[in-house]
Amino acid sequence: MPGDTQADRVVPPSGFTATLTLFTAAAMAFLAVFALALSLATGRLADRWGNELARTATVRISAPEGQMAAQTAAALRVLETTTGVARARALDDAEQAALLEPWFGPGLPLDQLPIPRLIEVTETAQGFDAQGLRLRLAAEVPGAVLDDHTRWRRPLVRAASRLRLLGWLSLALIGAATAAMITLAAQAALAANAQVITVLRLVGAQDGYIARAFVRRFAVRGLGGAAAGTVLGCLAILALPAARIEGGFLTGLGFQGWHWLWPLMIPPLAGLVAYGATRAAARRRLEEMP
Repeated sequence: MPGDTQADRVVPPSGFTATLTLFTAAAMAFLAVFALALSLATGRLADRWGNELARTATVRISAPEGQMAAQTAAALRVLETTTGVARARALDDAEQAALLEPWFGPGLPLDQLPIPRLIEVTETAQGFDAQGLRLRLAAEVPGAVLDDHTRWRRPLVRAASRLRLLGWLSLALIGAATAAMITLAAQAALAANAQVITVLRLVGAQDGYIARAFVRRFAVRGLGGAAAGTVLGCLAILALPAARIEGGFLTGLGFQGWHWLWPLMIPPLAGLVAYGATRAAARRRLEEMP
């Protein structure tokens, strides 16, 4: 009996516990797919925001119309001689109009408005001393203001990192909820089959054999339900809009490249959760039975 691979046949295959286990595993696996997609998407978002904003800065020059060109040229000279600055380029009118178009619409008359001149600064891998550069600009170009994007970058990256942590926490809670539901279903099945367990004991079956019968049956149910839920979850992810730069985060919630392998881990993990939960419930129940 200890090595009987057909031990789970002693457990009745039908009943509300079978439906409950399959539904719980499928629903939790479906939610786990989205929690995993959320974690991976926010991770990509945090990396992209960090990489894009960490190596760029902007110098804004506000000066009277007659002094704008001179102060722009002076700022470019300062930037070109600053250690850590890889490239500095003043945006032309067309580029600045394109930046303002989403807010003010097309055809903005820049020559009639006091629009500051923007200089795009690209850092080297080592970066530059922002405070030292501000002091140089204040001394040589009074109308220049340096924005190294720190006040924008840090809150965005922090928010994305916390959202990623929330996704992993959701996965842990889903696993815990799955274990709790399967434990309840296993306890109900053990209670409903008390007479079957008594008969098995009378014919010489050991508690370990009886426990393995229930463990195998519920582990298979958990694995099968999770596999179905994972497939449905992946299909739902595929139905989401494709990732677009202009759409930002909302169109990037999904898997990319080899990340599609991650959902394949959900059914085996659900089977292991069902195995552990049922094993603990069966041992406890059998110890309590006379």
